[in-house]
Amino acid sequence: MKNIIISIGLMAYLMGSLMACQNNKPNTTAKAGMGLIENIPQLLDRNEKIQYGKEWETVQNAYGKERKAIMDNPQAKEPWLNLAEIFVQEARVTGEHPHYYPAALQCLDYLLAQTFDEKNIKEKDLKFRTLSAKAAVEMSLHEFAKALKTGEEAVAINPLNSGIYGVLTDANVELGNYPKAVEMADKMVSIKPDLRSYSRVSYLREIHGDVQGAIEAMTMAAQAGYPGYDNTSWSMVTLGNLYLHYGKLAEAEQVFKNTLEERPEYPFALAGLASVEIMRKNYAEAERLLKQAAAIVPEVSFYEQLATVYKESGRTNEYGKTMEDVIKMMQDDQAHGHNMDLEFAHVYSDLMANQPKALEYALKEYQARPENIDVNGVLAGIYFKMGDKKSAEMHRTKALRTGTKKPELLALNQ
Repeated sequence: MKNIIISIGLMAYLMGSLMACQNNKPNTTAKAGMGLIENIPQLLDRNEKIQYGKEWETVQNAYGKERKAIMDNPQAKEPWLNLAEIFVQEARVTGEHPHYYPAALQCLDYLLAQTFDEKNIKEKDLKFRTLSAKAAVEMSLHEFAKALKTGEEAVAINPLNSGIYGVLTDANVELGNYPKAVEMADKMVSIKPDLRSYSRVSYLREIHGDVQGAIEAMTMAAQAGYPGYDNTSWSMVTLGNLYLHYGKLAEAEQVFKNTLEERPEYPFALAGLASVEIMRKNYAEAERLLKQAAAIVPEVSFYEQLATVYKESGRTNEYGKTMEDVIKMMQDDQAHGHNMDLEFAHVYSDLMANQPKALEYALKEYQARPENIDVNGVLAGIYFKMGDKKSAEMHRTKALRTGTKKPELLALNQ
């Protein structure tokens, strides 16, 4: 069950504010302030295994500080942006996407509804940062066209910030605008070569078939971060998954183990090790690692992997129950604004062998972004399994047009 965190000090402050309101004549400002307080999204408790020492205490204090700032001055702008940034980070750390991404959007949309004095440097920068944060949330919700539009609004305000080019890179990749994505990534790395820009370079190199170059760039990304920080650990896991995807199991295993040394019980590294064990058909160890990861973070991909373990082990009942959980989790994400069409296509095709249902979801995604190579790759696989080799070849050709060397595409028999 999700626990909501409100500090004792904050509760005392809130009660004091309520008593003060009762002892004074009501006014519109006070009513507006109370309305805002009632609508401030809550901070959920973290699993103790991902509190990471002082990190969780720092997050709680930051949340309390920003919430108090809003109660002190409901017209203040920056506290809403700071809250949104806290929610985005918590979504990534805890996996509570259905709560935190809508919460972040609520803060950002409220803020963007205010009037900004763009002649004022501070106000102009605040609007830029708000648009940048919203574009990033839209990317996380797989609303790629919206993210591109919002990102372009932001870069029109400040074309010298490297971070916004990361959003523009990602959005163009997802929409299949690969030359534009390369242009945006080049711009990003020229402004600030760091973990974020190197990771984009890595992904684009992989898309264009330079697997070794992708590994080198992601290694640079991981080395550019601070050991043990979430974004560094994320980069290391991404590097491990790169090795894994191209059959380098020993290298992948070592990266995942190194990640766990720097950030103990990091659930995505545990799941990475489980992937290695699945490929080795060591299903008992994979199950242990995945259950450990899922007990820390409710990440749907962990349950998908567990379903794979049960399916490959012939454990029909556990497979069926886990698949029910997977579908429910994905539906919950979708109900909270997360576009899950491609993920549904993967699950129905690869785990449930329901190709007609998978095709239904994949075609919905294809209508939204027909040039994306991953969408075309999924369609190629589905059509191949359905025996429609003509359609499979058409989408496979589109998926391979960037020179990608993804094994699952190259392995499709024609």
